[in-house]
Amino acid sequence: MILRKESERIKFSLRIPIKGLRKIGVLPRQARESSGITQEQVAKKLRTNRSAISRMENHAEDIRLSTLRKYAEALGKEIRLEIA
Repeated sequence: MILRKESERIKFSLRIPIKGLRKIGVLPRQARESSGITQEQVAKKLRTNRSAISRMENHAEDIRLSTLRKYAEALGKEIRLEIA
């Protein structure tokens, strides 16, 4: 995990081999935990409930990119997608 501060935004990068990525929800959960923010706080910012955040983080195999973007914004972070 790499955290960098650029301008006033904190970027979150995590490299996981595709074979090791079973559930995409692990990425937002790790970003949230590294920010010290609770599921309840994220849910409030996204105008949803904590159980919806929990389902996304723990059970999601498919998450829309727009959902990830909103989640990242709630954390004050941004999404980077890289295929290498």
